Amino acid sequence: MIVVMKVGSPEAEINRISDEFSSWGLTPEKIVGTHKVVIGLVGETADLDARQIQEISPWIEQVLRVEKPYKRASRQFRHGEASEVTVETPNGRVIIGEHHPIVVVAGPCSVENEEMIVETAQKVKAAGAKFLRGGAYKPRTSPYAFQGHGESALELLAKAREVSGLGIITEVMDAADLEKIEEVADVIQVGARNMQNFSLLKKVGRASKPVLLKRGMAATIDDWLMAAEYILASGNPNVILCERGIRTFDNQYTRNTLDLSVVPVLRSLTHLPIMIDPSHGTGWATHVPSMAMAAIAAGTDSLMIEVHPNPTKALSDGPQSLTPERFESLMQELAVIGQAVGRWPQPAVAFAS
Repeated sequence: MIVVMKVGSPEAEINRISDEFSSWGLTPEKIVGTHKVVIGLVGETADLDARQIQEISPWIEQVLRVEKPYKRASRQFRHGEASEVTVETPNGRVIIGEHHPIVVVAGPCSVENEEMIVETAQKVKAAGAKFLRGGAYKPRTSPYAFQGHGESALELLAKAREVSGLGIITEVMDAADLEKIEEVADVIQVGARNMQNFSLLKKVGRASKPVLLKRGMAATIDDWLMAAEYILASGNPNVILCERGIRTFDNQYTRNTLDLSVVPVLRSLTHLPIMIDPSHGTGWATHVPSMAMAAIAAGTDSLMIEVHPNPTKALSDGPQSLTPERFESLMQELAVIGQAVGRWPQPAVAFAS
């Protein structure tokens, strides 16, 4: 249930109303919009009479029920307004959201060594990326595949952050590693395989860093939004939703099926920012540029693209990784689409090969 306050409602009155709701055993959450303040009521609201609530104060404009099971993630919870995630990086503040320029995240699937990760960071930054992605801990289908270097890789990511000034996005697989990851990461990633690891979702919901929540390989949109609700309900309002492809009946030509229809669907259902990962979504570097451009045209807020200095020798996901040179040229191509839809910060900057 949400309580929409009138324009110009006094702060003291908003606080008074919130205190009254708290006395009813509800959790009021104040959401400051562009023009109005909305108070979201979380708790047992099924038996509450909206007309009775309306009479509490003359400053209440209307009372609405949130019909979706994901209350905090619902766009209705913010009275139709989009939220944004702000990240402080060494290079300055980066904002991910519907009304901001597209943010590009780039880097290798996993951190292999210092030279590789630092070189990649410098080159993707020069091409226009704002964040470096790289796995320290890697969930793999096979127990015999490369699992990442773990804590030592976090040290290498910290080095790459220091040298490049890029923000860092890396995945948490085990709640026991969360504290170490928080020290290095600017955004904590929850991967597709852990999307419904509810214990982990609660832990990252109490973390101080924004969370990138990837869609599970067989997850419905409602499953995904309910997973986001776990994070939001645990106190962390900074959640980004990342579509990375789902399993369908045909995997002969692509690794997964990249569901670009989620962009308009999510836009109508949730206020949370949206990211598209065409690398995992297709599984082949040749398909990544087309899907990245299509994602911008569809209205994504961010892109995650895998880049490796030598994809043929990558320890994981080489076939879907672009070389730094191809990534640079792709950024130039993306700029054309991004500028056409009014969401590109500036032309990508070329780097010396």
